[in-house]
Amino acid sequence: MSEQVETREFQAEARQLLQLMIHSIYSNKDSFLRELVSNASDALDKLRLEAFRDKDLDVDTSDLHIEIDVDPDARTLTIRDNGIGMSRDEVVDLIGTLAKSGTAELRQKLAAQPGDAEQLIGQFGIGFYSTFMVADAVELLTRKAGETSGTRWESSGDGSYTIAAVDDAPQGTSVTLHLKPADADDELHDYTSQWKIRELIKKYSDFISWPIRMQVEKTVPAQEEGGEAAGGQERSDSGNVRVSIETETVNSRTALWAKPKSEVSAEEYAQFYKHVAHAWDEPLEVIAMKAEGTFEYQALLFIPSQAPFDLFNRDGRAGVQLYVKRVFIMGDCDELVPEYLRFVKGVVDAQDMSLNVSREILQQDRQIKVIRRSLTKKVLSALKDLQANRQDDYTTFWTQFGRVFKEGLISDGDNRDALLRLSSFASTASDEQSTTLADYVARMKDGQEQIFYATGESRQLLERSPHLEAFKAKGYEVLLLTDPVDEVWVESVPEFDGHALQSVAKGEVDLGAADEKTTEQGDFADLLAWLKETLDDHVKEVRLSTRLTSSPACLITDTFGITPQLARMYRASGQEVPVGKRILELNPDHPLVTGLRQALADSETKDGLAETAELLYGTALLAEGGALDDPARFAALLADRLARTV
Repeated sequence: MSEQVETREFQAEARQLLQLMIHSIYSNKDSFLRELVSNASDALDKLRLEAFRDKDLDVDTSDLHIEIDVDPDARTLTIRDNGIGMSRDEVVDLIGTLAKSGTAELRQKLAAQPGDAEQLIGQFGIGFYSTFMVADAVELLTRKAGETSGTRWESSGDGSYTIAAVDDAPQGTSVTLHLKPADADDELHDYTSQWKIRELIKKYSDFISWPIRMQVEKTVPAQEEGGEAAGGQERSDSGNVRVSIETETVNSRTALWAKPKSEVSAEEYAQFYKHVAHAWDEPLEVIAMKAEGTFEYQALLFIPSQAPFDLFNRDGRAGVQLYVKRVFIMGDCDELVPEYLRFVKGVVDAQDMSLNVSREILQQDRQIKVIRRSLTKKVLSALKDLQANRQDDYTTFWTQFGRVFKEGLISDGDNRDALLRLSSFASTASDEQSTTLADYVARMKDGQEQIFYATGESRQLLERSPHLEAFKAKGYEVLLLTDPVDEVWVESVPEFDGHALQSVAKGEVDLGAADEKTTEQGDFADLLAWLKETLDDHVKEVRLSTRLTSSPACLITDTFGITPQLARMYRASGQEVPVGKRILELNPDHPLVTGLRQALADSETKDGLAETAELLYGTALLAEGGALDDPARFAALLADRLARTV
């Protein structure tokens, strides 16, 4: 027989927290089920621990489990466990007092034996309040292991609760929620729906080690009847089918990251990858790691073989999911890996993590930084192994993710050298094979001190650029960088293995042509000065070139200037950047240049020569793939000049 029901008031702070729970703290109402299942899992862990510590405790630990019972007609949802349970005083203390957690207290008591508390994940006082987001009333029935009397606790979340002793309560704890009506506008789902509960268990609690059981309906054709299913029951339905009610374990309980890699097959890893990444391709590499010590965590990461469609989408998903003791905390956790590794998929499961009170947001602290650094180095190590031992797989990786990976050359100074060594680039040395910087350096000509590169929109455009003419003629290899990110990272990387990176289109280059040049600068002094004056709106300097062999002229950016391609990228992103005037370099051996020099010396009037100067500048701009400031004027000048030759 139950004792008299007693009504109590929540502690003042607890009432305030309760209102925050209902209206503010949790961004996702579905989280309530994660909290209740976590509490139940803790109760089972505590019972197993207590049974081990107290040999006189009369409890059965042979079938520890969690049950979920849904009653659509009554609109109730019950989460039940046969774990440690609570005494009357503990119920009052844990629920009626602000954010007091039995798990936290037990952790403190077990501080001398930290391993014993590893599996404790709940915060009963806080997580329990989340039930009022979805329920008009909550009923808790519990009996502590080793005690004969249980406790019933009930509240509608209005600031008070009732509590009573119950004689026939089973060992463990059950929480029954009298659910609010479903409301799509308020993102309040129908939690009496079997598929919705299965979805939430799969999302939040799929890897909890204890079985989570639920009665499910299964429809089978009448001709396939085989009698009553074991552990279930059958009821008749319309003519040709029969509905079977069976008890099913709805969580997988298989956390592959907790198993040694030798015990997991490639097929299991591939299936798990497709599950966590929502992908259809096979993983290119599996990375399993376990960190032990003062801060423990496990990780199972995958490098995909196919880039997702949203890889360059600003709102695209990051790839790593965060668990704390096998309980899902958040997906797309971009704090755990740098942005340039956003293609990496997988799971990180920490033994402890600084979360906000709703366990939905990470607190920025040393733990996150430690994990981030460790995961980054592990992924880079795996890529290094691909590059050294599995060239085909490395080529696949670079083809799919190279453009993203190179973003790290800008943002990750700590690992820049490793990133440079892992990167590959197209080169004039081969039409098909890309090259690493280390291989480029090994092929450098005697006396060459710089690593030459060219940036542009396509390989075809670069190979025809006048900037490369002398380099080709003299046999110098040039890297051909055609990804938009290349325009940015080359400004951040000054050298590799002691060799400076030098753009073929910036500053001055020494190809050993100074000693070979027979034409002195003074012979063209008048032409250079006149062109500088005539093209003053476009160029800051006119000089003779050592880069050109067949083109009459090219445009060069100052050593520390912004290239036109980079300026276009900034403008496309909404940033206006000042672009300085560039340098016009002339090929002193080209007939157009020598003819213009002679015409300048012979002509009394220079009006027609000014138009030739504009055409010379415009052709240099077009040859490098640039855009004319006034295309219509250039076209008119060109048409007029062609008409005179007809």
